[in-house]
Amino acid sequence: MKYVVVLAFLAILASLASALFFMMRTGRNDKARGSHMARALAVRVGLSIVLFLCLLAAWKLGYIQPTGLPIGR
Repeated sequence: MKYVVVLAFLAILASLASALFFMMRTGRNDKARGSHMARALAVRVGLSIVLFLCLLAAWKLGYIQPTGLPIGR
């Protein structure tokens, strides 16, 4: 499960980097640049929601357990 979460975070970061690339890119066609950036950000939001739902499902099915905060002495 740890590997799935790490891969999802990497995909989210890659999508965010892609949006940054399209935002910083110079060119004549600003409309195409904006649509590429918006699509990359939409993919990032979608991946974040899917990751959250997968974590909820894994918790509900018992694949992961909450540990809580350790009690200080």
